[in-house]
Amino acid sequence: MSTNRFETRLGLSGRRPVKSHGYVNPKLVRGSTVLYPNCADRREIGKRRLEQAEIYGLYGTETHFALESMIAEIEGGTHCQIVSSGLAAITVPLLAYLKAGDRILVPDSVYGPTRRFCDATLSKFGVTTTYYDPMIVERDLRAMLTAEAKVVFVESPGSHTFEVQDVPMICRVTHDFGGKVFMDNTWGIRNFMPFSHGVDVSIQALTKYIGGHSDIILGAITVASEEDWSWLRAGALDLGQYASPDDCWLALRGARTLNVRLDAQEANALRIAEWMSTRPEVQKVLHPALPSCVGHEFWKRDFSGSCGLFGVVFQPDFDYQAVVAMVDSLQLFGIGASWGGYESLALPTSFTITRSRNTGEFGGEMLRLQIGLEHVEDLIDDLVAGLAVLRSQQRTHVASAPCFADEMLDLYGNEPKI
Repeated sequence: MSTNRFETRLGLSGRRPVKSHGYVNPKLVRGSTVLYPNCADRREIGKRRLEQAEIYGLYGTETHFALESMIAEIEGGTHCQIVSSGLAAITVPLLAYLKAGDRILVPDSVYGPTRRFCDATLSKFGVTTTYYDPMIVERDLRAMLTAEAKVVFVESPGSHTFEVQDVPMICRVTHDFGGKVFMDNTWGIRNFMPFSHGVDVSIQALTKYIGGHSDIILGAITVASEEDWSWLRAGALDLGQYASPDDCWLALRGARTLNVRLDAQEANALRIAEWMSTRPEVQKVLHPALPSCVGHEFWKRDFSGSCGLFGVVFQPDFDYQAVVAMVDSLQLFGIGASWGGYESLALPTSFTITRSRNTGEFGGEMLRLQIGLEHVEDLIDDLVAGLAVLRSQQRTHVASAPCFADEMLDLYGNEPKI
C-alpha cells in the first residue's frame, strides 16, 4: 500500500500517472466481446483470469480494474472484486467459500438481508447459521467455535443498533480454530483498516459513501492474501457477477471527494448526536463515538473516526406511531433506505430489527438518522420541530406498541431490513 496519506491516495489511486498530456480520469469502457489477433493469444490470456486482464467483458474492463485498484488501496488489501450490489458483496464470498456441512457464526445485530440470505439460501445448501451476541467475549466465542465453523461474520457497528464489536479478538480466536473472518466494513470505509486488525475478507456497499450521490448500486469485496483471492475471484466469475461500468465510473468520480464529504458528514452527525443526547424525549443515542453506544470502548481503540449514520432510542412514553408522525413532519430529512449520500434521511427502525438471542433490547422506539451535507443548524431546527410533533403524540401510559408487520412488508413479503 502507498505511504501517502488517505486524501492523497484518493486522488491518485485507480489512475495511471499522467506523465504526458492526457485526461485526468480513467476512461469509461463498455464492452462484452474482446477480439484477439490469433487463437494462441486467446488461449494464453485466458490463463490470466485471476488478474486484471481484459479477457471478456464479464471479467472486467479498464474501468472496473481502476475502481478495484482504488478500493484495495483504500482498505489496505491486495485485491478487490467489484460486484453488482452491496448485498452481492456479502453473498458472493459466502457462496464461494462455504460448502455443505459448514457452519457460519453471524452477529445477532447483522444487516437484515444478510440474515435472510443465511436463513433462506445458505440453509438450502446445507450450511448452518448460528447467531451470536455481537458483544461476545472470548470465552464464549471459543465455546461456540467447532471444526464445522468455517466463517465468523462481523458487522461493526451493527445494523440499526450500532454495537461496536471486538474485531481483533474475534479474528484472533477464529484464526486459532482455522476459520476466516468476513466483515461488513461499510460504516468504517475510511476509519477502520480491516486487515491490520486481522480480517480476512472486507465487504463494502459502494452504493453508500463511495458513490456519495445516491445514484448507483455497487459492491466490493477486498482481500489481502493470494489464497483468498484465488477462491474469491473464481467464485465471483462462476456466479456470473458483473457490475455496470457506468456505475464503476461514477464510483470512481464519487470517491475522489470521499474525504471532504466524510469530514463534513462526520462533524454534522456528531454535533446532532450530542445535541440529541441532551433532549428529554431521547433515552439513548446510538453513535459509536459517544459513551452511550454499546462497544464505544472498541470504537475508541480501533477506529480513527466515525461517519454520518447513527441511531436514537426514544423514551418509552412514545410509541411507534408517534415516531412515524415525527418523521412524516420533517422537511429536510427524506424517508428512504440506504445512506451515505449527500442528503439527510430519517427512518423508524423498531419493526425492521430481527434478533435470535434476546440481544438489542433498548426499551424504546428507535430511529435511524443519516446526516448529509445540509447546514447542521438547519437540520437541528428541523429536528426541533419534529420533536414537538413527537411530544404532541405522547401517550399517557406505557403499553406495548401494536404490531405493524402487515404494513411493513417488502416486495418479497418480508420485513424490510435495509
